[in-house]
Amino acid sequence: MRRLSLASFAPIVGAAALSGCIPAAPRPEAAPPVRQAPRPAPPAARPVLGNDWRDWPLTPGDWRYQRTPTGSVATFGTGGVNRLALTCDLRARQVRLDRPASIAGAVTIRTSSTTRTVAMRGVATGAELALPAADPLLDAMAFSRGRFTIEQTGQVPLVIPAYAEIGRVIEDCRG
Repeated sequence: MRRLSLASFAPIVGAAALSGCIPAAPRPEAAPPVRQAPRPAPPAARPVLGNDWRDWPLTPGDWRYQRTPTGSVATFGTGGVNRLALTCDLRARQVRLDRPASIAGAVTIRTSSTTRTVAMRGVATGAELALPAADPLLDAMAFSRGRFTIEQTGQVPLVIPAYAEIGRVIEDCRG
């Protein structure tokens, strides 16, 4: 058996090392990139809603109820962001409906039994509406089949679940 020494591998290693030193063929110049006019930003995403409001998806969130020294309040929202509040003012026997970050103007409230357009007035935190505690619209909201909506031009509609907290605030105001 013949023994190979390191010296016998030197020419092979040298040739392999030198083969990597061959200069690369020059690359053809790339054409300058074509400049296109900037595209306009897409419009803000609006929810795709069908014709029947009863099929619209519920607005994400949950109701919270608490007693206050002047009545009670139920807030609807998620992650610390309130989208709607019903507040009982026991002294005035009124229920205030507050929609933070909204604007004053006409609002349509739809329930399974009633549709009514009412005017909300602007306040520092958004818009609000005050209804007498005996107003039938409050009962329609509390007893709507699963949901009711609050719709306003220029605003995303709120599709609110009709949970027990609504009825609790109304009953607190009625005494």
